[in-house]
Amino acid sequence: MENSIKTRLLRRVGEAIRDYNMIADGDRIMVCLSGGKDSYTMLDLLLDLQTRAPVSFELLAVNLDQKQPGFPGHILPKYLHEAGVSFRIIEKDTYSIVKRLVPAGKTFCAVCSRLRRGILYNIAVEEGCTKIALGHHADDIITTFLLNLFYVGKLKAMPPILRSSDGRNTIIRPLTYCRETDIAQYAASRRFPIIPCDLCGSQSNLKRARVGRLITELEKENPHIRGSMLTALSDAVPSHLLDHKLFDFKNLTIATGDIEAELDLAVGHADLDLSSAVIAGA
Repeated sequence: MENSIKTRLLRRVGEAIRDYNMIADGDRIMVCLSGGKDSYTMLDLLLDLQTRAPVSFELLAVNLDQKQPGFPGHILPKYLHEAGVSFRIIEKDTYSIVKRLVPAGKTFCAVCSRLRRGILYNIAVEEGCTKIALGHHADDIITTFLLNLFYVGKLKAMPPILRSSDGRNTIIRPLTYCRETDIAQYAASRRFPIIPCDLCGSQSNLKRARVGRLITELEKENPHIRGSMLTALSDAVPSHLLDHKLFDFKNLTIATGDIEAELDLAVGHADLDLSSAVIAGA
């Protein structure tokens, strides 16, 4: 089972790297390792690809020890040393800062992420890394999309690759096409020494968890809903949205859409055509 899942994950990582030109010859990539299943899997797959890729690149695993009470600081150094992976452990007490700044009952993720991001960006520059690899996967991306849609009012997800506004850092997400279920199975088969996030893992009021439950519920009606959403994010039709910055509605040209189909749909004479949809990851 492990080999088949790994083959599928490697194929999807390779496709994402190729589709978005994530890795170039000579890159030095800082792999952000949290101790969770996603980042362990990302590092493992990148190490495999490093041996067979047509380009040469370096990997540096970096973990930020945020001084959470009870954090087992020995686990990652031991694992990385035994795996023969170059690594660096950064010790910063962001835990105390987050606990001080966030009111009781509120979620810690936003403040925690902001502090962690700033520290890691600076370390990447210090280490001469050209890319920063994050372990977000397809389920993270579609959940973020719905969070922004429902609670923020933006059509926005997680980009596969992003250059920072100051030009110092480039973020890549090699697991963009990978399903969380595959990652979980692979991580279990590899018996990675998982380190849970005790800072926010027990908070039950996270909107992300609520949206995740919604997707799982809808999946009972449509088993391919996750793949459908991921496909939709890569196949936007600006003329059928409301953003006049993406489409010039005031100066329409011919052949911008199927008027007959739109009218049929509007008056209830037709349903959305799902028969020809290409579902990613189905």
